[in-house]
Amino acid sequence: MALNIENIVAELENATILELSELVKAIEEKFDVTAAAPVAAAAGAGDAAAAKDSSDVELTSAGDKKVAVIKEVRGITGLGLKEAKELVDGAPTMIKEGLSESEANEVKEKLEAAGASITLK
Repeated sequence: MALNIENIVAELENATILELSELVKAIEEKFDVTAAAPVAAAAGAGDAAAAKDSSDVELTSAGDKKVAVIKEVRGITGLGLKEAKELVDGAPTMIKEGLSESEANEVKEKLEAAGASITLK
């Protein structure tokens, strides 16, 4: 008897989470295996991939136009004047973390236009 993979995949697509959970338990019992280790490894791999896909924006220096940089930091972070000034005065410091590459580049461009030195990590 040959398996029809397309039919199995179609059935799984339409299954509820509860049904899929019951299926996993049944397979584990029937074949004396566990799905826990591969799932954990897959989750770890997904976290690593997500970490590589995100960027952090670090303010390395406010430059000559400190006031303009503070204004831009306020706009980007939503911080108040005092908090934004402390952040800029504390350079090098992280401005935003976990951004997509395009968002990080956009933030970098804004801050550099204001006169800051920025590093993407």
